[in-house]
Amino acid sequence: MSKIRDILIKKGPHFNIVTPDTKVLDALTIMKSENLSYVVVMDNNQYLGIMSERDYTHKIKLEGRKSDTTTVVDIMTKDLPVIGYTDDLERCMVLMNVYKTRYLPIFDEMKFKGVLTMNDLMREVIKGTGTT
Repeated sequence: MSKIRDILIKKGPHFNIVTPDTKVLDALTIMKSENLSYVVVMDNNQYLGIMSERDYTHKIKLEGRKSDTTTVVDIMTKDLPVIGYTDDLERCMVLMNVYKTRYLPIFDEMKFKGVLTMNDLMREVIKGTGTT
């Protein structure tokens, strides 16, 4: 099976990074244009968290907030478990299950490198079973 680093290389660069003061509506626009379900929130090259579609539905729509005035820092998820290049896919599956998340931030020696998603993981598992 692939290593975490290999998965990131296959994914290629994404342009879904926003600052904490980005309005939720602007983050949603980026998510749509990149065809992704999340944005990474960073400030001065420092990873802060992830804002996902789920954050939007639970913390904007269901709480009656406004996406054109609320910033991503107000609704983002900050406490996700992190993984490194050497973690195996089984550990990633366990973390996603235990923490009920679809996203795992990837770090290499304390430097943010990207995000492993549930879809990335499923593609790799299916590929590993010989099914396409």
